[in-house]
Amino acid sequence: MTVGSDTHGHQVVLPDPEATAPGRGAHLHPTTECYDLAVRRKAFGRALRVSPERVSAGLDSAAVGSYIAQHEEHQDNEHREEGWSSSS
Repeated sequence: MTVGSDTHGHQVVLPDPEATAPGRGAHLHPTTECYDLAVRRKAFGRALRVSPERVSAGLDSAAVGSYIAQHEEHQDNEHREEGWSSSS
C-alpha cells in the first residue's frame, strides 16, 4: 500500500499490490483481520510516514479495505473450485 490522493486532493491509503508506485510503501497481509487491526491501531500513518497533522485530519484507507475484501473473495472462490472449504 502507498499514499495517494483522492479526487478532492486529500491523502488516502491506496493498494499497491505490485509494489510499483513511487514513494514510501508498506506491506499489509491481505486479510480482513490484519486490515482491521491496522485501522484500530491507526498504523497506516506511521507505516507510511504521513505527517501527524494529515493523519489527525483523517487518512482514508477504504480503498485498501475494498481491495482486501475482493482479494479474500477471490481466494475463497478458488478454494471452492478446487474442492476446499473455508470451514475445514
